[in-house]
Amino acid sequence: MHKLTLDDVDVHGQRVLIRVDFNVPLNTSEDGRPCVGDDTRIRAALPTIRHVLDHSGKAILVSHLGRPGGQPDPDLSLACVADHLGTLIEERVRFSSNTVGETVEEVINGMSDGSVILLENTRFDSGEKTNDTAFSKALASLADVYVNDAFGAAHRAHASTAGVAEFMDVAALGRLMEDEIEALARIRDTPAHPMVAILGGSKVSDKLGTIRALSETADHLLIGGAMSYTFLKMLGHEVGASRVEADRLDTAEELYKQAEGTIALPTDHVVAEAPEAEAEALVVEDDIPEGLMGLDIGPATVDAYRARILDAATVVWNGPMGVFEVDQFADGTTAVAEALADASDDGAFSVVGGGDSVSALTQSGCADRIRHVSTGGGALLAFFEGASLPGVEALTDA
Repeated sequence: MHKLTLDDVDVHGQRVLIRVDFNVPLNTSEDGRPCVGDDTRIRAALPTIRHVLDHSGKAILVSHLGRPGGQPDPDLSLACVADHLGTLIEERVRFSSNTVGETVEEVINGMSDGSVILLENTRFDSGEKTNDTAFSKALASLADVYVNDAFGAAHRAHASTAGVAEFMDVAALGRLMEDEIEALARIRDTPAHPMVAILGGSKVSDKLGTIRALSETADHLLIGGAMSYTFLKMLGHEVGASRVEADRLDTAEELYKQAEGTIALPTDHVVAEAPEAEAEALVVEDDIPEGLMGLDIGPATVDAYRARILDAATVVWNGPMGVFEVDQFADGTTAVAEALADASDDGAFSVVGGGDSVSALTQSGCADRIRHVSTGGGALLAFFEGASLPGVEALTDA
């Protein structure tokens, strides 16, 4: 995508509106105050923020957080994120309880070059999700330059991701967006073979386009998670009480035939009556008995999938293999993470994306061994499917 980048823009003395993706999980600290639970996305934005500060620009950060429904929600304020960012960059990070308006403009105009401010949650304004022209113009009035570094929201045509760019003379890609597009384009357009794609999660319907697209380039599609039981049911297997999308059986059959033998499905399963820590877990082969549900891939499937992954030159993973949040159903997902890390150590180009996959990867302690950990879930899938990314298309052509 031939768009302007930070290298094409002189930010010295400029007000730079940076759309970051600080949609991070929040926890409660010991003193009862909200705090950041996982700062992966915040850290991913640091290269862009540091570039603007180091080149004497004013960094004006905007982001959404959660789903407040177009009105203020104290539980979804970005105030604690500003505090956390300050500890990471070792600089004072101002915070504005407003997102747009004269008060915000006055604060920004009074800032010195090389300083940073984080504005309140864009979704506190109903105009964000509707890509409202007035809200987009109000955002644009705050700055001289717009930079989109929020890949995780690039597939959404919202005011802060797309609409604002229409009212800016200069709208450029941030460092994270550049890295994301370069890494994912390598997977989509010019993968080294053998290429292995690992897809998990709960619903086949969420990943129909991704399966279709990857089946054209991948040598092996390794399917896990609840979505695998829709495929197994379609093939005539008994899946007990496992989650099945009955209205997607015909589509699953179509995809399975289209993939021409590249789809691999679990041959054994970790099952229980419910996805709960106290439930008795069993390993079963082939069919799942009535009353039990598949909650993780079994050891034989782990071995088979690991062998495929270790043989790969390119490997991409989106979606857990089971209910990894419960320890006794996490082994399959952890094994996939470790296999990807080992393949990366052997020279494979590896990409992991999607909130659950990244969480599982971090939980496994293997994240720093993966070549590219994407901050996008829906945006990653949209990119592989060749769908529009409004947050990128709206930027200035190079």
